[in-house]
Amino acid sequence: MAQNTKSVMLKLPDTGQKNSYTLTFGEDADFNINPPFYFLNNATILSDTVTGLMWQRADAGEMIFENALNYADTTTLAGYTDWRLPNAIEAFSILNFQTQNPAVDLNYFIKTNAEYWWTSELQVNDNSKVWVTNAGGGIGNHAKSETISAGGVKKIHLRLVRTLKSKLINPDRFAKLADGTVYDSLTNLIWQKTPYADTLTWEQALTYADTLTQAGYSDWRLPNIKELQSIQDITAINPSLNTNYFNVFGRKKFWSATTLSNKNNSAWYFDTQFGITTYQTKTSRLNTWVLRGGQLATNIHSNEYPLLLTVFPNPCQAQLNIQFNSKANLKSPYITVTNAIGKIIYQAAVPNVSFRLNTSEYPKGIYYLAVFDGNSLSSIKFVVN
Repeated sequence: MAQNTKSVMLKLPDTGQKNSYTLTFGEDADFNINPPFYFLNNATILSDTVTGLMWQRADAGEMIFENALNYADTTTLAGYTDWRLPNAIEAFSILNFQTQNPAVDLNYFIKTNAEYWWTSELQVNDNSKVWVTNAGGGIGNHAKSETISAGGVKKIHLRLVRTLKSKLINPDRFAKLADGTVYDSLTNLIWQKTPYADTLTWEQALTYADTLTQAGYSDWRLPNIKELQSIQDITAINPSLNTNYFNVFGRKKFWSATTLSNKNNSAWYFDTQFGITTYQTKTSRLNTWVLRGGQLATNIHSNEYPLLLTVFPNPCQAQLNIQFNSKANLKSPYITVTNAIGKIIYQAAVPNVSFRLNTSEYPKGIYYLAVFDGNSLSSIKFVVN
């Protein structure tokens, strides 16, 4: 079993971007699929309930890369000895794109003077370079010598991580579907095999995705920056993708739906030459690559969390009755309703016993109800007919 599978984080979190920056539908804030959700274990560590990872809240300071590896191997923190440096996708998963400098949620992570954070992964063709995330929200390949302790001028710190819960997937995580698309078993996302041929502005890319009908589906969307970064193949360059499944035909820079929060006229993009993420003004013309689905937006749906609620009738018409499990001892439940493509329809704090959701004006179709309460999360599918 171990030879045929590998352990990965549970889900890919959303970017945390909640603000709207355009009237054109399809930007990052229009979708609510796997909202970041942390639990504070104590003053030094926290748990990420979306990814199944435990993190050091305050990073361990600036040091050279080799010392960071040794520190991770030898440190005991909060009674645990299995700490490590995160890989690139794990390190990128905690970045919050509604905030800047640092681009992490300071309600949970403790601010330091770090400009960058080490990952465990080297650039494939140059072992003098390491993938690092930065306080502005990007990820890139930087020389080990750039940090202060190695004689450079940059403050490259480390933040420890350990795995709480993971899932197993095939090492070759992608699958070619009969309709000509590509399914990613890590994220439950379905991608175009071949991106759009022409370049577009950011607004045009949003419209292209929202109006596209391809492979019999019309629920395509522009990926957020975490979704784009998630398909990087760390073992390849130019392109840094698995070319057995994706063919970008020399196209390199792909728009994301995520705006640069402190420069609203710019948006994040993914560069496939090496796999870095950076930003460009929205009026620039870059390539466009679209996807559909996600954890709460496809028929590939997971019920990994304890059942906190029941709903009835299901299917429903004018109203949906929500009954919370008394054994769950909910304090302040907050519900979010999304439609089949992940667009937020309704969100509000509700009573912790029962609640009636007015669905009389909902179009017929499939919807997902997510309930958040403290460190608890539960989701359930319902149908309006």
